[in-house]
Amino acid sequence: MIRVVIAEHLDMVRAGLVLLLDREPDIKVVGSTATGSELIPTVLEYSPDVALIDVDAHERESLNAAVEIQEYLPDCRTLLMARFARLATVRQSLAAGLGGLVLKKSPPHSLGDAVRRVHTGQRVFDTDMTLAAWGNTAYPLTEREMEILQLAAAGDGISEIAHKLSLSAGTVRNYLTTIVRKMDARNRLDAVRIASSSGWI
Repeated sequence: MIRVVIAEHLDMVRAGLVLLLDREPDIKVVGSTATGSELIPTVLEYSPDVALIDVDAHERESLNAAVEIQEYLPDCRTLLMARFARLATVRQSLAAGLGGLVLKKSPPHSLGDAVRRVHTGQRVFDTDMTLAAWGNTAYPLTEREMEILQLAAAGDGISEIAHKLSLSAGTVRNYLTTIVRKMDARNRLDAVRIASSSGWI
């Protein structure tokens, strides 16, 4: 039985992940917590085989905690979860030797498979994600700009992006203008096309 601790900042999402993994015949969630200061004590208390860690809310803190877990509990594998594959996050995860990163938009059944693979010592990073992280030296956007472009690529309008990122609509428009200029694109759709074909999103 693979023992898992889940760290996710949203209570309802965390409860859903517990239910999802507990359906797997060979996986048992032994503890769950919010991300942040509660993560390390929870992992030390339950000594899981795999720590499944959300990095959306407190990315730097969660990445640091994942590295610490590997130091304190070398037999515990670390698997990150994120809405988007930020290149900086992928690079840091790979460099730190973390077990992998799964996207929250992935099919539900793939999470159990990722946990199993990480538990056996495999590293779970999408090939395109990894190549984009290490092979793209001409990557022109900041993390915030990429986050906005990824939301635009998903079909969100300016008001939806502004709401999700707690920004004003004017700020989002300014970001999009900067993105189009930096990428030498004709418009927002062209910027999405360029980013997609380059493997950034």
